[in-house]
Amino acid sequence: MSQEKTTHFGFRTVNESEKAGMVHGVFTNVASKYDVMNDAMSMGIHRIWKDAMMDWLAPRAGQKLLDVAGGTGDISFRFLKRAGHAHATVLDMTESMLVEGAKRAEAAAMADSLDWVVGDAMQLPFEANTFDVYTISFGIRNVTRIPDALSEAYRVLKPGGRLMVLEFSHIPNDLMQKVYDLYSFNVIPVMGQVIANDRDSYQYLVESIRNFPDQETFASMIRTAGFENVKYRNLTMGIAALHSGWKI
Repeated sequence: MSQEKTTHFGFRTVNESEKAGMVHGVFTNVASKYDVMNDAMSMGIHRIWKDAMMDWLAPRAGQKLLDVAGGTGDISFRFLKRAGHAHATVLDMTESMLVEGAKRAEAAAMADSLDWVVGDAMQLPFEANTFDVYTISFGIRNVTRIPDALSEAYRVLKPGGRLMVLEFSHIPNDLMQKVYDLYSFNVIPVMGQVIANDRDSYQYLVESIRNFPDQETFASMIRTAGFENVKYRNLTMGIAALHSGWKI
């Protein structure tokens, strides 16, 4: 009998079949406080990172965006505002995150340009060669099998389409990394308890950041999925990084 493959859930080792449900539980728990916690944890810097993502992406009118793990719509709203007339599909495995996004004022103003879809990054419910742009922001580290998600991104993008990933990464300076880890492990779970009444979910999120591959390793994973002209840019000393690749 074959033994089930395992993966990481924070610092715990779990069966692959269990992880999606556990991640779903985390984001169901934090959905109503997700945007508030993002501001608190990053002191608002996540907004600057997302704007940097849009600067590099340079959305254009008429493009079709797939925003995977799009949650409450932050990236899609920015994309639509920059592009002018375009369309965004927000996909997330956690329906309560999408519900929170649909409540936002931007959602009402952009309703004709937005779709909200419950789905899995590893098995996207879309035909091949459908989208001009694929984004995933602070979501890919929560996917059970990252290579599968990247392969799916490649499949659903049109030839000439672009992948862009915004994710927490690794600070090249060891001392600065240690300082950041002290902040992450000692402050963020406490914030989660105070603001969202959920320490455990934010403990997992901090641990998942440390398990994510460094910039070069992740870039090589994107190339392996078939993308070309793969590049990355560090944000705030490498606390986060933007990765870009093209389906050519």
